[in-house]
Amino acid sequence: MFKATTILAYRTDSSAVIGGDGQVTFGDTILKGNATKIRPLHKGKILAGFAGSTADAFNLFDMFESILEEKRGNLLKSVIEFSKMWRKDKHLRQLEAMMLVLNRENIFILSGTGDVVEPEDGKIASIGSGGNYALSSARALDRHSNLTPRELVEESLNIAGELCIYTNRNIKILEL
Repeated sequence: MFKATTILAYRTDSSAVIGGDGQVTFGDTILKGNATKIRPLHKGKILAGFAGSTADAFNLFDMFESILEEKRGNLLKSVIEFSKMWRKDKHLRQLEAMMLVLNRENIFILSGTGDVVEPEDGKIASIGSGGNYALSSARALDRHSNLTPRELVEESLNIAGELCIYTNRNIKILEL
């Protein structure tokens, strides 16, 4: 099982929100509780989150951002190019890491095996060890509440933090 964090993204016609917890673990030890695992990219028009080691995150975020610049912010073209590069690099593809990227039009889950997955509903996606808890919560809240997108992400991550030992409730959120 992939044991690293929880990142959740939610997109509507008018907004895009990503959130992540702040826990960094090493084995069964909590090293840090207030890490930032999400960031804006391409002049604040793209949001990204990462599940995996911190050093890998910086490298992959930088690599993805350079592709975004090259593709002039076209998210679809960028994720395809990025997944090819990530998969071809023999060191990077060994990483136990995933990225979640979105804008107001799309959400994609990316991995070193070359996966580029767009969620079936096109609006909710998650990664990390608490990802399924956050995803389930977000789907239920999307269907049965009137929460704003930001509130939905925050509440879903709080629920995941109650259930997953690799996820805490020190949540950071970014939105477009």
